[in-house]
Amino acid sequence: MDTHGNSITIAALEGPLMGSVRVPGDKSISHRAVLFSAMAQGTSRLSGVLDSDDVRSSVRAVQQLGASVNLEKMADGSLAGGITGWGPAGPKQPDAPIDCGNSGTTSRLLMGILAPWECKVTLTGDDSLQRRPMRRVTTPLVRMGARFYPEDKDTLPLEVCGTKGLRGIEYDSPVASAQVKTAVLLAGVFAQGTTVVTEPAPSRNHTELMLPLYGVSTTAASGMGSVEGPAAMHACEIDVPGDPSSAAFLACAAALVPGSAIQIENVSLNPARIGFLRTLEQMGVDASRRSVGSAGKELSGIISVQYCEKLHGCEVPAEKIASLVDEVPVLSLVAAHARGVTVFRGVEELRLKETDRVAGIIEGLSLLGVNAWMDGNDLYIEGNPDLKVPEGIVFDSKGDHRFAMTWALAGLVGGGAPVQVRGFESVSVSYPGFMEDIRSLVRVS
Repeated sequence: MDTHGNSITIAALEGPLMGSVRVPGDKSISHRAVLFSAMAQGTSRLSGVLDSDDVRSSVRAVQQLGASVNLEKMADGSLAGGITGWGPAGPKQPDAPIDCGNSGTTSRLLMGILAPWECKVTLTGDDSLQRRPMRRVTTPLVRMGARFYPEDKDTLPLEVCGTKGLRGIEYDSPVASAQVKTAVLLAGVFAQGTTVVTEPAPSRNHTELMLPLYGVSTTAASGMGSVEGPAAMHACEIDVPGDPSSAAFLACAAALVPGSAIQIENVSLNPARIGFLRTLEQMGVDASRRSVGSAGKELSGIISVQYCEKLHGCEVPAEKIASLVDEVPVLSLVAAHARGVTVFRGVEELRLKETDRVAGIIEGLSLLGVNAWMDGNDLYIEGNPDLKVPEGIVFDSKGDHRFAMTWALAGLVGGGAPVQVRGFESVSVSYPGFMEDIRSLVRVS
């Protein structure tokens, strides 16, 4: 590995990946632990919290809103400590806009958190976040009684104008989005009456699993979540398991590097988060999981993956995309090495992530000589089991952490020439120690 300013040059691994590793704390659960603890009465004790740019955005936001945060760096790189929330007094009026950085989770969940309180808060973010759609969240919150200014604007910056007269609603969301669902449910915690969110397909249910730990009863079913308000939130203890989205990059690397066999320990095994494992299995990979514990209602355990000599293409139906939406870029790299065509159906949501990930996948794979295209809302990838990385490839991560890691893997597993990845530093958003963990698993004979 060689660095050149904002770029990194990566050569193929010198041996198989073997042994055990732990990935950093789950980003989705870490965000919620920080934000929910800030909403609660008393001091919550957190451990295993992911130390990343995105989670730091949530930490700074709740501090601006009056929560007291005392999280310290642990030997394993995680954050642990206490957060004392504002409880029934509500958040304080900040003296400046809240900068959510690159974090869509921070900005969208804050809209729901602020909606039930008499405050006016401007939310903003970096250039990438300011391009992401927010009306999907503001629309149901306006129906509940909150206001957002400018009224006709779909992107940040936006001013949130909350109200204590918020009322519960039944909302049929047009998209399967855990961020939308969570924002509405969090507003519903302090609204009058029942708030119900239904979705076209099940999204991540971390919110429904975690809120009861803070004293809020929830109803959760496939594609539906509800809360009864107003409710009182109290402090609790949360131990954050490892992030399956981060584990996916190590799992895919093991599947592609001859002779590899790894175990990834203490990973969230929430069924809504491990669709990537089922897809790897469809492609012929020996990938398994074993539950060994739980944090509240969140299952955690060990993921085991071995090298697959004969990968083959598969079809991922649209209703399964929500369970692997963040892993489509790296699964596309695996598909590029498989025999036959892989189809990811209904991936239009990928166009609205940190970057247009559909366009980025097609562009990156084309550099490898792999044919990928969209037909309607479906992504097709024609794999090549004899794929070798050509000379002189320069990938552009476009500031997207998932692409930074995916294109780094292209060089690590490619068996050909080194690759250069521009903007690799964006891995700090979710997995700062990605390269170190990969290197720790390499066994050179």
